[in-house]
Amino acid sequence: MNLDAAARDCMAGQMDKTRDRVLDELLVTRCQEGSRESFDLLIRRWQRPLWRYARRVTGDDDDAWDVMQETWIAILSQIRRLSDPAWFPAWAFRIARNKCADYIRRASRQRHAVVALTEQQRSKEDPPLQSPDNTVAEAVRRMSPGERELLALKYGQDLSIIEIAIVLGIPTGTVKSRLHRAREGLRRILEGDES
Repeated sequence: MNLDAAARDCMAGQMDKTRDRVLDELLVTRCQEGSRESFDLLIRRWQRPLWRYARRVTGDDDDAWDVMQETWIAILSQIRRLSDPAWFPAWAFRIARNKCADYIRRASRQRHAVVALTEQQRSKEDPPLQSPDNTVAEAVRRMSPGERELLALKYGQDLSIIEIAIVLGIPTGTVKSRLHRAREGLRRILEGDES
């Protein structure tokens, strides 16, 4: 591929992103005016990215679907309050993040009742065999939930630094430094240097 073809491909990708953002803004505006059809289209466009994010945070397909139900209910009830439709992606991911946190807190409370029993059973069983697996997916699973979330927003959802800052409710400088640390942590895990 020559340089001109690469530049055209890059420009086409940017135009697609711009076109998608404009379409999202239009759908959000129409949703705010009460269009059920526009809301259905918005769900079709954003269900999969939001679900993938919830799946990465919760670690379970079914839990992610439960979170999605709560997320879309919140989006529907609050969409009229979104002052700038251009910020829909960051706003929607922020709602999903809050719903994931709520879900994890509820699940954690339920698990505390079972922990004692499972610990007793584990102590009676042989320890599971560990097999080293240095794939990126396995390395990411070994990272902290906060690092996994940050990498999912940046690389899984292709959000900008400022959009991630809005989702997480932190300054952009903090996003940059945490992202740097997450990348370094991932590199260390992949290289087997987790000290």
